[in-house]
Amino acid sequence: MAKLNFGGVEETVVTRTEYPLEKAREALSGETIAVIGYGVQGPGQSLNLRDNGFNVIVGQRPGKTYDKAVADCWVPGETLFSIEEACRRGTIIMCLLSDAAVLSVWPTIKANLKQGDALYFSHGFAITWNDRTGVVPPADVDVIMVAPKGSGTTVRSLFLEGRGINSSYAVEQDYTGRALDRTIALGIGIGSGYLFETTFAREATSDLTGERGALMGAIQGLFAAQYEVLREHGHTPSEAFNETVEELTQSLMPLFAAKGMDWMYANCSTTAQRGALDWMTPFHDAIKPVMELLYDSVSSGREAQIAIDANSRPDYREGLEEELRRMRESELWRTAETVRKLRPENI
Repeated sequence: MAKLNFGGVEETVVTRTEYPLEKAREALSGETIAVIGYGVQGPGQSLNLRDNGFNVIVGQRPGKTYDKAVADCWVPGETLFSIEEACRRGTIIMCLLSDAAVLSVWPTIKANLKQGDALYFSHGFAITWNDRTGVVPPADVDVIMVAPKGSGTTVRSLFLEGRGINSSYAVEQDYTGRALDRTIALGIGIGSGYLFETTFAREATSDLTGERGALMGAIQGLFAAQYEVLREHGHTPSEAFNETVEELTQSLMPLFAAKGMDWMYANCSTTAQRGALDWMTPFHDAIKPVMELLYDSVSSGREAQIAIDANSRPDYREGLEEELRRMRESELWRTAETVRKLRPENI
């Protein structure tokens, strides 16, 4: 493990150079990795582990996701089992179910944990708010986490490109004395480019804040607000969309992703530079109080309870689809469909 300087703060980081795949295979030799759940993270992590030469099985209930696992060449009775059977066979139980599903499946997982097993998560939610989720592991197992900083689809696509997604890692409970080694080996096994240290609580809190903030909630709110103002002042849908979304995602984001926001500013016009520098402070000052409210709601457990309550409703899926339909059918995102078709690579 290396200590690297992040903006003046030293943090522990693990890379594939210092912890190569061969070392990860050796650390997990003799282990059976049981991936529970084949929804969002399950396919990417399990397929990457399998391709990297680890002993992996999948536990999934019958249904569409079970059929998807079969289509991905997991063999019923050999590498694809019921959740109960996979837990019994596994020595590392990778709980990759949705937060809502963990609540209903946890009694089954817990009943089949054996002394010395490792219980693995890719999100700190269930453990951090276990007063609300009821997920309290027994004392005689390791409790560990590797949390890729992206969707399961990205975990898989970057792996197939020969790259790797960055991930955080944490050890909550070390019963065997091997918890950290198991954690890092699994992080390398699923294809992480590098791993940085965290805790279950920090990961859960930062993750929920990010999803509701800059990564998803805030950016959709920002897009919608700017688009609406432009449209209300007479700009056409194509112009409003290009100035709000298309230029950001296709031109500017690659610049600051590569070398930072200052690099992006330096490669824009002097008019854009001056205006951006002048207006970033009013936006910061307006948004920060909202971010403080959001962080308080997350850290207090209110957001966790909202998610638990919402996902527990029998009509949750129907309500979600309706909310997503309204977003999809808004003028903003219907305009996006036409703009995407006009990109040179799609003509």
